[in-house]
Amino acid sequence: MTTLLLQPGIGLGEPPAGCATGGSSDSGFVHSWDISTGVDGPGTRFVTFLSGCPLRCLYCQNPDTWLRGNGTLQSVDAMVAEAAKYVPFIRASGGGATISGGEPLQQPDFATGLLRGFRGLGLPTALDTSGYLGRLASDELLAATDLVLLDIKAGQPGTYSRLTSRELAPTLEFAERLAEMNKPVWLRYVLVPGLTDAPEEVCEVARFAGTLGNVERVDVLPFHTLGRAKWEALGRRFVLADTPAPTAEQVSRARQEFESHGLVTY
Repeated sequence: MTTLLLQPGIGLGEPPAGCATGGSSDSGFVHSWDISTGVDGPGTRFVTFLSGCPLRCLYCQNPDTWLRGNGTLQSVDAMVAEAAKYVPFIRASGGGATISGGEPLQQPDFATGLLRGFRGLGLPTALDTSGYLGRLASDELLAATDLVLLDIKAGQPGTYSRLTSRELAPTLEFAERLAEMNKPVWLRYVLVPGLTDAPEEVCEVARFAGTLGNVERVDVLPFHTLGRAKWEALGRRFVLADTPAPTAEQVSRARQEFESHGLVTY
């Protein structure tokens, strides 16, 4: 993955008490953007990372995106103009544009404006989200979204809360709404030894995903500690620093569980 330009300085205060949203359909806070291949949807993608996130995931790779103040106020027009420079390259790969974060649904109006703008360039769009703020995704936003990259981080409410500091139910409700719309979903599941690799965790997520009917693939993502340096740079302790990456056998076992529910895994 190649990271290009627009990298504001970072800093991190305490997590916000609530989940306030902001921005408008014309402008919002952008942390950074990249051109990436293979990790943010099909083909090569123009990926816009929005600032702000209500979750505090223990394995977060980008804690510098948690606060909106770590971003730079950008207009939809400016971001669309940036993406336009890469349209021939992106189209040739069968790619598109992805809105990520942070949590893009914390700035739902801005996200809608971006998705519509990228659609106007003829680029297929994807929304990368935890689903926790799915209630803020308007019908207009989802109409401008071709694919949802949905993180379901754990199968049991207690584990989800320990992992993210938030509740699981809103994500499941959003997933069910997407299923009712028949909106294509790629599900992501990070496999963390001693936390999300327990059979009951994997089984519950696989069972739920298997009932939806719109999950095109499941990416079982092995936990790693590549984000540790960002935590330390921000003066925060990375509590999973001593957690090993899952073995090939653990990853295979998780994939088999999803496949047993009729899902395609990667």
